[in-house]
Amino acid sequence: MRLGGRVSYRHYLPLFCGALALTALAAARVPAPPQQKDYLTDAESDKIRDTPSPAARIDLYISFAEDRLKKFEYEIHRPVQEPRRIEILNTLLNGYVGCVDDAADQIDDAQEKHVDIREALKSMKSKDQNFLDTLEKYDKPGPDFDDYKDSLEDAIDGTKDALSDAGDAEKETPAAPVRRKQ
Repeated sequence: MRLGGRVSYRHYLPLFCGALALTALAAARVPAPPQQKDYLTDAESDKIRDTPSPAARIDLYISFAEDRLKKFEYEIHRPVQEPRRIEILNTLLNGYVGCVDDAADQIDDAQEKHVDIREALKSMKSKDQNFLDTLEKYDKPGPDFDDYKDSLEDAIDGTKDALSDAGDAEKETPAAPVRRKQ
């Protein structure tokens, strides 16, 4: 409607508010897709999802971390360097620390469910110590060091935290009962 040379939009306001409310309602009803960890491949995510026990998931996460660390070492020593070398190194280190963190998170899950993870903890501590030794070898100035230094420091800190979590869990987990022969 025109009133004195001006257009009045007052009668459109309820229509606009109704449309906005319907849009908000529709958006609220759409379920969010399950979030996949961006550092895991689809096959790795499927393996984790299909593994029922926390102990087995710890072993899987540690094997995925080991894979990323081996790839990191390969890229560091690679004679012909990729054009995206720095991006690859940072991605591998971030994926590594994500896997180590998720393995440590499984400790809490196992403790809540009172699941025996003593063997997985021993394996995790042993491998994490090897990982830490490997990472610390590269914590010195070298070609492109400044470009992946922050990711390397995060990986070292994450590994130390995981080792600490595994050690604490090992102390809190009671020893298995010994069965005596009768």
